Amino acid sequence: MKLTYRTEEGTRLGALLWEFGPGWRMISSAVLGGGIGEREWVLNAQVVAGYARMDPIEHLTSLGPGGAGVGMMTAASVDRYVQACDGGVDAWATVGLRVPTWAAAPEGAPDPELAPVRVGTVNIVTALPVSMTDAALVNLVMTVTEAKAQALAETGYAGTGTASDAVCVAVPADGPQELFGGPRSEWGARAARAVHTAVRRGAEAWRQRHLTPERHLTPEDGPRP
Repeated sequence: MKLTYRTEEGTRLGALLWEFGPGWRMISSAVLGGGIGEREWVLNAQVVAGYARMDPIEHLTSLGPGGAGVGMMTAASVDRYVQACDGGVDAWATVGLRVPTWAAAPEGAPDPELAPVRVGTVNIVTALPVSMTDAALVNLVMTVTEAKAQALAETGYAGTGTASDAVCVAVPADGPQELFGGPRSEWGARAARAVHTAVRRGAEAWRQRHLTPERHLTPEDGPRP
């Protein structure tokens, strides 16, 4: 993984690039290269707060190295990424939590992420050394997301994530395929621990940089205004 910088709209912005090369399958919710398929790289690009471009796919493609890849974006500082490892699984997280939100918010509730200059995205990239079936990859995305939500709950954030979070899981394309990716499976458990550690460290660092001390928030508190 390498970190580079560029300037857009007068702002210095970072980008993280993982160049896996041929022979990898990925599952992702990212706007570029999302779904399941063979991909060679992953890009996590920082963009300006209040990003309003209507061509995110073309924008991310222009920032990538060419070929088939996954591109996600965030307004959080990507140079503050956190990496964690567990039993051969690597997880990287960039954590922005200005606007944590509950997945099931009341209908019609205002979305604070639409307000200007609000930085809030948790992007996660996870790499495993074993091949997986499509079903196991879907299961693993669930596991990664649950581990993220657990880390946020443990650090006192009133939300399961943010409305713009993205995830990418990379596994070898060849080899015997694992059938399971849930939190109690061998590789799902390792991925969950790695993601939980990365997101928790990132969330704690975010709170230290941006928020004043406050009481521990629980789901009963509901979404923050």
